[in-house]
Amino acid sequence: MKRIRMTAGGYTFIAETHPDAPLTVAAFEKLLPYKQKLIHVRWSGEGCWIPLGDFRLGVDFENHTSHPSKGDILFYPGGYSETEIILAYGPCSFSSRMGQLAGNHFLTLVEGKEHLQALGKKVLWEGAQDVLFEAI
Repeated sequence: MKRIRMTAGGYTFIAETHPDAPLTVAAFEKLLPYKQKLIHVRWSGEGCWIPLGDFRLGVDFENHTSHPSKGDILFYPGGYSETEIILAYGPCSFSSRMGQLAGNHFLTLVEGKEHLQALGKKVLWEGAQDVLFEAI
């Protein structure tokens, strides 16, 4: 497993790639360093997301779930809703206005999880935050 640094809202996290999503991991690694805006989810509970519109990473579903655990990062390849990346910072049920979705669990935060609640609340109350993913 490889490690990726995620910096957002003044916090730094370390994530490990998930071995059950090799195609998603390989495609995402080609984007690094990757900078976007992190906003609070609308329908999914305690999570933040990166809306990606019609962007295509070139992967299909693998290791997908609708119920990420705290610190799990999913990539939704699009279809019923727009393409997105979602980060669970607490109880989360991945959904959109079209209903329940499932995304590829490709990263898991292994360091800095104690700051997830603070990041989630910052995004909720202060608005979009820059997020940067970098290879370590």
